[in-house]
Amino acid sequence: MRTTTLARIIILSLIAISNLTTTVLGQSPLTRPAHVGLVYPISTNGKDAPLYTNQFSLHIIAGVSKAETGAALAGISNIVKENVSGAAVAGFSNHIGNITKGASVAGFMNTVHNKAQGVMVAGFINSAKELKGYQVSGFANFATKGDTSSGQLAGFLNKGDTVQLSISGFGNMHRNAKVQLAGFINTNGNAHTQVAGLMNVAKKVKGVQVAAFLNIADSSDYPIGIINIVKKGEKQLSLSVDETSTTILSFKSGGRVMYGIIGVGYNFKDADTRYAIQAGIGAHVFERPRFRINVEATSTALTDVKKWEYHKQTLAILPAWRLGSRVEVFAGPTFNHVNTKNGIGEDLSGYYLWSGHYRNNKFWGDYIGGTAGVQVKL
Repeated sequence: MRTTTLARIIILSLIAISNLTTTVLGQSPLTRPAHVGLVYPISTNGKDAPLYTNQFSLHIIAGVSKAETGAALAGISNIVKENVSGAAVAGFSNHIGNITKGASVAGFMNTVHNKAQGVMVAGFINSAKELKGYQVSGFANFATKGDTSSGQLAGFLNKGDTVQLSISGFGNMHRNAKVQLAGFINTNGNAHTQVAGLMNVAKKVKGVQVAAFLNIADSSDYPIGIINIVKKGEKQLSLSVDETSTTILSFKSGGRVMYGIIGVGYNFKDADTRYAIQAGIGAHVFERPRFRINVEATSTALTDVKKWEYHKQTLAILPAWRLGSRVEVFAGPTFNHVNTKNGIGEDLSGYYLWSGHYRNNKFWGDYIGGTAGVQVKL
């Protein structure tokens, strides 16, 4: 009984102080300088708390208010029916019914039902109808509409309309994001830059697309990936042979400037390294109606399927001549660096500019070679 009586005295005292302060400051009866309590409706504003605008709020568990013009602090949750123009900080969640212009910080989630113009920081998820600020979360960020000055940073996923920068551990999904960085996948409408661990998908790309495996776009002049499916780009099937008698059938795909290379082949010179796989990137560095120069950087591995002991990195400068609208022949010098083990493929080149043996029967060598071939536009 004594504890209950003491709690009542404290609450009544807080109400009296709040009312007195409001009167002294000449504020509206529905505006309070402070709102303090345990959990709704046990607070200085009582059951009418949803009708009040507060300059400061502090609740041990959860608070409810119409609006907050300063700081709102809660051990579990802040529930604000309309606007927050200061900071809302809660141990678990913030729920804002209209607009926030300050900072929303929560241990688990922030939800803004209209516009977030400040910073949203949550341990798990942020959600806003319209974002004109920044979202930072441990798992995911969502914004139905966005602004070019906005940014999102998430441990797993960002999804929204328009942002300046979006960074996530897994994926980004936007209609109009300038820069997207993701550990796995990016999808976009109009983009400037996309960088992903596996693949990028976009409509129009003004800058670069960088992916470990696949880029897809309607138009993209600078896709950097093994396979690039660009609607307004170029796809070719190429057959080439180099100085080691390695013949490669490759698929080349990309945009107006950059393209990717992936191929398989066969070596006719060494019985221990018959089968070849190749991957790399290339660029059209000079182009005329019937002539162009391509520069390609590739990595080739030769194997007997059981062991992968021969690896060659090549930089090739390849003048190419068009024969009609679809066929192109090319030939040019290559600069090669070889790493091999147990003597496998060591003698494929007749000479080395620089070479050496090192521990575990490994060999390295640098030499100048050449390659020639033909490719057909698909």
